[in-house]
Amino acid sequence: MDFEQRLKKAIERGQRRGDAQALADAARSVNEEDLKRLHSQYRLELSEHIEKCIRRLPQHFPGFQVETIFGERGWGAACRRDDVRIFGRGRRENYYSRLEITVRPYSPMRILELSAKGTVHNKELLNRQFHEAVADADPARFLELVDAWVLEFAELYAARC
Repeated sequence: MDFEQRLKKAIERGQRRGDAQALADAARSVNEEDLKRLHSQYRLELSEHIEKCIRRLPQHFPGFQVETIFGERGWGAACRRDDVRIFGRGRRENYYSRLEITVRPYSPMRILELSAKGTVHNKELLNRQFHEAVADADPARFLELVDAWVLEFAELYAARC
C-alpha cells in the first residue's frame, strides 16, 4: 500500500472518529438535559413535602415562624423561634431555635442532595446530608428522610422545652 492510500485511510478514520465524538457529545448533552429535568422534578416534589412537614411544627410548638427557602442555597423551608427567659434582677437569656431543610441546586456532580440543619436553644443539634446520583435517586427514600429529620427535630426541641 503506497503512502497516498494510507493517507486517505487515515483521513477516513479521523473523520469517523470525529463523527463518533460528535454523536457522543450530542448524546451526553441530551443526557445532561434529561438529568436536569429529572432533578427539577424531584426538587419540586421534595420542596413541597418539606414545606408541608415544616408547616406542621408551629401547630405543636406555637411561636415558630415558617419561611420558604429558594435560590442558590437550595429549595425548601425553615422555621425559627426566638425565646427570652427573664430572671430576677433584670437578668435575661435569649434562646434561638431553627430547623431548615433544603434540596440543593443541580450541579455538575449530577446528584440530588438533601440537607438539614437544626438548632435548639442556641445549640446545633441536627446536621444531616444525604445524596444520590440523580439517575439512581429514589424519591421515596428522600421523602422518608424529610419526615425522619422533622420528627427528630421535634423530639429534640420537646426535650429542651
